[in-house]
Amino acid sequence: MSKTQDLYVHAKTRIPGGVQLLSKRPEQYSPDWPAYFSKAKGCEVWDLDGNHYYDMTTNGIGACLLGYADPDVSKAVIERVENGSMSSLNPPEEVWLADRLCEIHPWAECVRYARTGGECCAIAVRTARATTGRDIIAICGYHGWTDWYLAVNLADAHGLDGQLLPGLEPKGVPRSLKGSTLAFNYENYEEFDSMMAEYGDRIAAVIMEPIRHEMTDGAFLRHVKGSVHAHGGLLIFDEITIGWRLTFGGSHKLLGITPDIATFAKAMGNGHPIAAVIGTREAMDGAHESFISSTYWTESVGPAAALATIDKIEKTKAWEAACHVGETVQKDWLDAAERHGIKIHCSGLPCLAHFDFDENKLEQKTLYTMLMKKEGFLGNTAIYPTLAHTDEILTLYREAIDSVFAQIAAIDKKGGKEALLEATGGQVCQTGFKRLLK
Repeated sequence: MSKTQDLYVHAKTRIPGGVQLLSKRPEQYSPDWPAYFSKAKGCEVWDLDGNHYYDMTTNGIGACLLGYADPDVSKAVIERVENGSMSSLNPPEEVWLADRLCEIHPWAECVRYARTGGECCAIAVRTARATTGRDIIAICGYHGWTDWYLAVNLADAHGLDGQLLPGLEPKGVPRSLKGSTLAFNYENYEEFDSMMAEYGDRIAAVIMEPIRHEMTDGAFLRHVKGSVHAHGGLLIFDEITIGWRLTFGGSHKLLGITPDIATFAKAMGNGHPIAAVIGTREAMDGAHESFISSTYWTESVGPAAALATIDKIEKTKAWEAACHVGETVQKDWLDAAERHGIKIHCSGLPCLAHFDFDENKLEQKTLYTMLMKKEGFLGNTAIYPTLAHTDEILTLYREAIDSVFAQIAAIDKKGGKEALLEATGGQVCQTGFKRLLK
């Protein structure tokens, strides 16, 4: 045990679930995964015991596209903090940021803010319901933890199985919300059309992640937009994960398809809490009438961080750097796997690259993570690239991948699944998010 591990053992007696975010729960990675950090800079992390790692995983669950503690963003934040981050008056940064977002997205005219992705999706859904006067929401993708989303599983216990975790229980969600949210599969025209035929005139909005793991020609998205508009509803694009990472401003810009409302968070603040709901004036009309209000949506750090982050993303073309890093890592995974006779399947857009083991998946994934940690890397089967992943760090990672794959191959050859499980101490990682999208 160590300071880092000891604190997590204690945390589980105080904090339900141990941590605040499922994606940061150590059990999602490996038995010896460090739960806490004392310092993070660039793509480097130090735990409470002073151990140093290069982060080759999600880099703040996709929040830090520029890398941890980016100096330009930190400068803007520190200046705002020193001049006060909260007062009885409103921060001018929220107006400046609204202008900037509408400049980047000329189709949008209005902006509301929150501080988390789940919040801004809830705001978008509430706004759509208020604007249309309808109740039903149709979803395709992952949109947070709130009641409106989990209500899918009130009508169908497995409704979210392909979008979040299999068998996710909607405990605590009022039973009266049953039927208020419906789910459909990406690019399943028949399923979507059937849903619209039955519920279309009652649907306030369709909310979906436009792109996740693979590029699309946009045909299905155009079909969805045409159908929901024909029935008098709104289209909401959730750009929280993919936004800023695939291109400047959001994936829908690459596709040439504009929604009525879009949501952003994660990379927009580079680690500082800020989320935005942008939309046309007509679509956002309901936000004038519905009570949507929170004290800490008026603090100044979030908008100040977002302004500095957006400027630097544009200046550095950070999305291009993310693509380069992702393509490099994908190639390194495949080359090492072939060299050592390990069967893997590599997929995903380079900016959200990942791979899967074809055999003994959980055992090999867990062992890979544990061995990477010994090599000085936080590494599992996915990476959210950042501007801080330099070619020098990628070279070190390439060498570690080769070493770890060689060790896994030797253990697998020695005794297969039983030997792999013995090497992990008899434990395997929990299954993570499973999404419906490509």
